[in-house]
Amino acid sequence: MRDPYKVLGVKRDAGADEIKAAWRNMAKAVHPDHNQGDPTATARFAEIGRAYETLKDPRKRNLFDSAVRMAEAKKQEQTIMQQRQAAREAAARAKAAQANAERVMEELARANANAQKAAAAGAKQQQAGATEAAEEMVERIFGAQTTRGGGAQTQPHAQQAHSQQAQTKPHAAETAKQPEQETAESETAKAEDEQTEATTGTGANMSLPLSLLTSLVRRFTGAGQPGLEKAPDEVATATVTIEDIMKGSWTTVSLPEGREVGFAIPAGTTEGHQIRLKGQGFKLPGMQRGDAVINIHIAPDPRFTVDGFDVHAVLPLNIENAVLGTEARVDGPQGPLNVTIPAWSGSDKTIRVPDQGLPNDSGGKGDLVVELRIMLWEKPDAKVTDLMRSMREGLFL
Repeated sequence: MRDPYKVLGVKRDAGADEIKAAWRNMAKAVHPDHNQGDPTATARFAEIGRAYETLKDPRKRNLFDSAVRMAEAKKQEQTIMQQRQAAREAAARAKAAQANAERVMEELARANANAQKAAAAGAKQQQAGATEAAEEMVERIFGAQTTRGGGAQTQPHAQQAHSQQAQTKPHAAETAKQPEQETAESETAKAEDEQTEATTGTGANMSLPLSLLTSLVRRFTGAGQPGLEKAPDEVATATVTIEDIMKGSWTTVSLPEGREVGFAIPAGTTEGHQIRLKGQGFKLPGMQRGDAVINIHIAPDPRFTVDGFDVHAVLPLNIENAVLGTEARVDGPQGPLNVTIPAWSGSDKTIRVPDQGLPNDSGGKGDLVVELRIMLWEKPDAKVTDLMRSMREGLFL
């Protein structure tokens, strides 16, 4: 049964006299005697009568209003609980990422201080040692496995040989200083290449803080490219309605850290769609601000279900209209519309109305898919019962 207030076109707080006047006017307008050329007049007249029977009786009206309020409260409660759960999960992830980032900054500050002391002593080879220490720190914090080449193993021998040459041949040590510096730089480049290969091989399984840590290590040890690294993204979930998507409404959502951001829902938005807002994520000292990633959730609608860009609606149909065919009116996302029901339409039949669904990213729209459901009369009918019994038992008159 459709909403009796919508059938009679009155508000929910309408008085008894207003409801009665609306029923009389509509009953006169759609009475079958005045609409003999309209095959839907009888069904519409009966629907108006059922709506008036519900609203004129205070008990029935109260029961209907209570059921509607309970359904709306349950729907709102589910939506709020989903938003809170998503916010809690995102806040936990953000807190863990921030804690990891703070630990990284502390460790890297110490590594950078050691590297500066080594640079003041004039030994560029200590830079490769600082890189190796930072990589060991990565393993200690995150349990990452970093593959090291054989260049670091040969470094003590190179240092020992350099020390012996410095004791016996001072002038030769000065002459060999430049090649040794080039060797140290090649060792650093080699360690950087090995780190890049390890990151490429396991990048799909690496968490965001570890990827961020690798970039920071390379930057603090001088092996990275110039420019600010990007902070982690901030993730949130926005619950929207079908109407919001149809209109491309402006929506606001609360981020885990408490800020609110707004955005317009773009065409092509469906369940699970992600919207990335540039420069709206976490902000950490000395880093480029991250993005805000919004996951879209479509709120349940008692009238429709969503399948991609198509919107599905259910149309109840009595037996005589299913057999003979009729014109019916169905609610769509853009408002009510008329559909033609062919004769001999069963409950497995669907009627597809083009361009009445959600807007897609190519400038078009999905379809409204009307699913037919054959319903029996509210009260048993003796003639129909006899007819069905005769057909089943083969007693055709």
